[in-house]
Amino acid sequence: MPTALIWIIAGTSISLMLVRPKRSSEALWVSLGAALLVLFKLISLRNAIAAVRAGFDVYLFLAGMMLLAELARQAGVFDWLADVASQLAGGSSSRLFLLVYLVGVVVTVFLSNDATAVVLTPAVLATVRWAEVEPRPHLLACAFIANAASFALPISNPANLVVYGSHLPNLFGWLRTFWLPSLISIVTTFLCLRWLMRAALRRRVRNHRARIPLTNDARLALAGLLFGAAILLGASARGLPLGLPTCAAALVALLVVSLRDRRMLASVVTGVSWSVLSLVAGLFVIVEALNGAGLLDAARLGLARLSVVSVPLARFGAGFSVSLLSNLMNNLPVGLASGSALQQPGYYSPMAHAILLESTSGLICR
Repeated sequence: MPTALIWIIAGTSISLMLVRPKRSSEALWVSLGAALLVLFKLISLRNAIAAVRAGFDVYLFLAGMMLLAELARQAGVFDWLADVASQLAGGSSSRLFLLVYLVGVVVTVFLSNDATAVVLTPAVLATVRWAEVEPRPHLLACAFIANAASFALPISNPANLVVYGSHLPNLFGWLRTFWLPSLISIVTTFLCLRWLMRAALRRRVRNHRARIPLTNDARLALAGLLFGAAILLGASARGLPLGLPTCAAALVALLVVSLRDRRMLASVVTGVSWSVLSLVAGLFVIVEALNGAGLLDAARLGLARLSVVSVPLARFGAGFSVSLLSNLMNNLPVGLASGSALQQPGYYSPMAHAILLESTSGLICR
């Protein structure tokens, strides 16, 4: 009965997180589910606290990335980037599509896929509406590149930290494994979207307006982004945890900009959706409870049976299963559950890469 109740509470919480009745917060349902698990003693308070503490580096990474993205948004960096793409398009909708896609690649690689999906997309939408062109191709470019480029670097997707945990490869090990798949993913996604949207990209772009200037605040914010990216790449190259450097770089950038405009500090802090942290913490508790209810044992058994047959089959089977679950549910809880299984001895090296690639496929549905 306790095991069944764990699965019922977890499944209901994640379902309500996806459905969001009456536009409620996703974090509300996940946090409520985690609280019920503790209240009904389906997971001990000690284990729940340990599960929350296990995500400390992820929370710091998310907080830093959200602060950097919000700082850049409020300073006008993303509006400026979208405007530059519009100006360089020279009246060509196809060229604008290419430029938006390239901007999305850069933002995703160095500022995470969430920045592209949540912050860059509204700026692109405002630009294409002014340009009087079909917005769908350019919005799809933002959405799909946030997926395709999300494993180019360890910092490109918070799910990378979740899946690998303490086994996250350093920058050079990561690039050896993922640079070619990432490049193929980026190019293939562009070619497919370009072909599918070919009819909508024939219209000329309206491009006669005053350019959006790069203000002093925007310059400082952009410098902060570059500083943050350099710090993160350095930390990744040394194999250090990414959470603390990300958060520290974001705070430094925010304080520097705030020295010029004191209102920016409060505006950025209040503009960040901090409920994301409680969402992630709640998911850590729910996945820990599910592991105690047999999820981890089932994952171990499945991976063991696949590994006995053949390593390629194990990679394909694990990757396909994670991809399917990510699209049906959400890539974050699936990544957490997969990471728990993969961090067991003997399973990590053969299948972690395939599972990471497939867990990103849940981004669009999310």
